[in-house]
Amino acid sequence: QVQAVESGGALVQAGGSLRLSCVASKYIVNWNCWGWFRQRPGKEREQVATIFGGGDSTSYADSVKGRFTISQVNANDTVYLLMNKLTPDDTAIYYCAANSFFTGAQCSQFRGINRWGQGTQVIVSP
Repeated sequence: QVQAVESGGALVQAGGSLRLSCVASKYIVNWNCWGWFRQRPGKEREQVATIFGGGDSTSYADSVKGRFTISQVNANDTVYLLMNKLTPDDTAIYYCAANSFFTGAQCSQFRGINRWGQGTQVIVSP
């Protein structure tokens, strides 16, 4: 089954902001680690940010630190990714995924799942 449904992607100018949403399916609402991932054109999918325990800890890729913020609402129901100061290098398809781990440190190493959803397209124009 699809874990979650992503939305919020759009075409935006460099320097702009977007907020992506990820709504969990009923099958995974109790999982404690959520991650946003992206696949840029011609590159492999990479982790962007993770959140553990509803917000107990978060982690970010170096390329987005200080610009992106991951957050969670309603205890495992919806996860957001607020993206500020976007650059053309942020152009990608963004995906979310979930898993269960014992610690935030383990969650920060979350590399993804086997079956991804559709993702949401973000295009940043110069």
